Amino acid sequence: MNSFFRSIAGAALLLAGALPTGAQPAGDAAPTVRPVVSPAMPPAAGISFAQARQWLLERSDRLGAAASALDSARLRRQAMQGLGGPSIAVTGMAYHYSAHADISLDPARRSLNDILSLLPPQLGGAIGGQLPPLPDSLNLQRESSRASASVSLLWPIYLGGLADAVRGELDALADEARADADATQHSQDTLLVQRYFGAQLAARAAQLRQQALAGVREHADAADRMLQAGVISELERLQARAALADAEQQARKAEDDARLAATALGRTLKFAAPVQPGSALFLHSQPLAPLQDFIDAAQRHHPGLAKVQAKRRQAGALHDAQEALRRPQVLGFGTHQLATQGKPNWVAGLAVRYTLWDSVDRDLLAAATQKKIDQAEQTEQQALSDIALLVEKNWLAVEQARSQYLAQQAQEDLAHELLRLRTAALKEGTGTPLELIDARLNLARVQTERAQTANQYVQALAALLEATGQAEDFERHMAQADIQIPMQAP
Repeated sequence: MNSFFRSIAGAALLLAGALPTGAQPAGDAAPTVRPVVSPAMPPAAGISFAQARQWLLERSDRLGAAASALDSARLRRQAMQGLGGPSIAVTGMAYHYSAHADISLDPARRSLNDILSLLPPQLGGAIGGQLPPLPDSLNLQRESSRASASVSLLWPIYLGGLADAVRGELDALADEARADADATQHSQDTLLVQRYFGAQLAARAAQLRQQALAGVREHADAADRMLQAGVISELERLQARAALADAEQQARKAEDDARLAATALGRTLKFAAPVQPGSALFLHSQPLAPLQDFIDAAQRHHPGLAKVQAKRRQAGALHDAQEALRRPQVLGFGTHQLATQGKPNWVAGLAVRYTLWDSVDRDLLAAATQKKIDQAEQTEQQALSDIALLVEKNWLAVEQARSQYLAQQAQEDLAHELLRLRTAALKEGTGTPLELIDARLNLARVQTERAQTANQYVQALAALLEATGQAEDFERHMAQADIQIPMQAP
């Protein structure tokens, strides 16, 4: 809420006085309460994606902050439900006073002498002789305690629609907070997909590297024995040993990458130790639904559009508040004394206020708020275009990853066949250990590339669902997948 609108709301609050907070407008849910979960060690076995998501919902600080912001907006809206209604106040006052006064008696003495001079001399002298002499002044002192109480009523009967404009602004602010919370939820879901399946990919790559290393070590040892038997040359043995050293280095790097990815997943879920994923990478062999279906879903569910629409409603409420200030305001008021002796005092009436001339140009302010509405509408149109483009980009990325994974099946089949032929050739003496090592490393590379493609599919799918405002549907797509990447490398 900008400063101008805050001043309007403040003025309305002064008119409405203490407002009831128990009323709750229709459609507002109760404040979100997030359970506080104490940190714990992750299970030794791999955790499923569903379990990881549940932990994320319970432990994410960003989600907690978004929920608090949403609760704040809801409670503020509920507090203003009675804005524009009557306000009753009780005023009590108790006091003690002490008063002192000196009164001059000279005027009274002169008046008395004047009266006596008007009487016959004998009568005036007799009366004057019997009267006591008046002092020059008289000192008065009074001290007492008093108490009073009164009840007063103030009822804004008509404010020109100002109260409705304030409530409309707060409704829009609550909707904006909901859109921000949804956007945070979706971004955290996407982050979890990145960390979870990134860790899964790194673990699989490490397994493939370890398997390849075991085969290369076996073939390097065989090359040593073949050199002693005179079957191969020293150069071929050195080539085998060099390949072994490179395989060891690649395996160590893959192991470090897997440990780092598991640690990143653990940090995301608020664990101090690395977390091992238990759900496999997946794909759908069939294409996704048509692109237009996802664009239509984005226009219905994307939180960015909901936020832009909330901004447009805020601008409209601000415009309504500006127009309300042009209209007259009617207030009812009354006050009644309590606990008084005798008949109590009271007063009641109506007050009407209408601004005939103001130093502020209301026409220009109204034009400015209308421009805000125009800006929000144009921003919404641009957002629709940008989101449609983003959806198309992610939809194409999903389809490209799916097609690439299916096409890589031929490369993996070729790599398996080449390894089989190299193994047979070495047994028959027509092949070399280095050729067999190359074939085994080539198979590990192809399998790793396929796993990377599967991860690209998963990440693109998560991004697509986030762009359409359907990030919570990721688990459904995962359950419906007909291709599962084995957790353990074959």
